[in-house]
Amino acid sequence: MTARQGILALKKPAGMTSHDCVGKIRRIFSTKKVGHTGTLDPEVTGVLPICIGRATKIAEYMSDFGKEYIGEVTLGFSTETEDAHGEKVMEKLVEEDIDFGKIKEIIKSLTGEIEQVPPMYSAVKVNGKKLYEYARQGIQVERPKRKVTIYELELLNKEDILRKENPVFSFRVKCSKGTYVRTLAVAIGEKLGYPAHMSSLIRTASGPFTLNDCVTFEELENTESSFLDNYLFPLEEGITHFPKWTVDEETEAQVRNGSVLPKPKELEQSPFGVYNEEGKCLAIYQLHPSKPGLIKPAKVLAIE
Repeated sequence: MTARQGILALKKPAGMTSHDCVGKIRRIFSTKKVGHTGTLDPEVTGVLPICIGRATKIAEYMSDFGKEYIGEVTLGFSTETEDAHGEKVMEKLVEEDIDFGKIKEIIKSLTGEIEQVPPMYSAVKVNGKKLYEYARQGIQVERPKRKVTIYELELLNKEDILRKENPVFSFRVKCSKGTYVRTLAVAIGEKLGYPAHMSSLIRTASGPFTLNDCVTFEELENTESSFLDNYLFPLEEGITHFPKWTVDEETEAQVRNGSVLPKPKELEQSPFGVYNEEGKCLAIYQLHPSKPGLIKPAKVLAIE
């Protein structure tokens, strides 16, 4: 039997870590070669691309994907985790209705390149230790600021007024990797003058994979083993954001051997995918760091 390989677009359920999902996929697909492409918080649902077999070699490149989310913001109190699952930190009653025009202006001001401070309850490492480990011990540490890009930020509510009795609204965001959407929710609240938290979040896209591409655990568990491969996308789908260089049979043999090669004139960007004439990706190559005019393999993807 040919080894299973490809990319599974999983609709991650609430209550599971990305690591939990990988363990379950290993059992369902009866293979150890499984890896995810960037963590989703346990309570966040939605698109989680999972690499299986040979596709695990490109997982690191897929973590660079831009993401899209639909988030819900609740005004009136903030939490230590910036979402609905942490202890309350600050509380302030919303005593008046808010014009949605004001929220739209704030959202506009948060579009483009912005600076974020990662939440204490996050996996960012400071001095070799994850922030959430400090947080659980009650230790506050200085958190490194990071620049992220908000490509699109759209208010989803269609009303004119946000009523004080139910100060909850939703937005859709397209953003770069490394963006903390819960921190974005808190920032919107701060600009409105209220403590806030992200009350729910769903990832609707990761790179080229959308919710429409996703399969649930229930669907996988109800599928005969011999048909599971029908849910897998070819690994080439995971590197569509890279430039593509198609080679002839002679060069293909060199690529398979991991040879250093002359740089093709048409490629200036690095890294890029090297494909054979059948459309299979053979390797990821990059510009040679010390030898101008040459390229070297970053990852050889031996076809099994």
